[in-house]
Amino acid sequence: MACGGGTAGWLILDGVDGHATGAPGVLLTVTVADCIPVYLTVPQKRVVALLHAGWRGTIGGVLQRGVEVLKRHAFVRSVDIVMHCGVGICGSCYEVGSEVLTQFSGRPESGPGQLDLRAVLTQQGHALGVGEMTVSPWCSAHDRDEFFSHRASGGRDGRMIAYLGLPLA
Repeated sequence: MACGGGTAGWLILDGVDGHATGAPGVLLTVTVADCIPVYLTVPQKRVVALLHAGWRGTIGGVLQRGVEVLKRHAFVRSVDIVMHCGVGICGSCYEVGSEVLTQFSGRPESGPGQLDLRAVLTQQGHALGVGEMTVSPWCSAHDRDEFFSHRASGGRDGRMIAYLGLPLA
């Protein structure tokens, strides 16, 4: 998780699954193919965070880390945070192997199965006490006419860019 300050110029961090800032004019970005962009904001404090939540980040606690960064740097409670899960692949389109399902269920799973990352992230948000949550109804695979989907295209599609920032004024 990277925290942006008020420095001039670009800050590009490869391999980082989330960014947070309270600086107006800084545009946080992440690229996603079918993963879920998670937008976090504390409107009263004018701070935002943008997370990239694939299955590894979701199981690895990227949402918890993002919430903790906002709480620590903005001196707020979880209930003050607003969360939105953006466009990504839906549970009925996202098939994963038994090794991934086992990590989410905590018990041995057999065969491939479906995984709904937005549902898992929403459950995690509730467990963390996030005050308000919304979820995009769009699926990157079902709605390929509108969005890129790595899985639905067989790896031929590009990436989408999720962005979030605070206006200058």
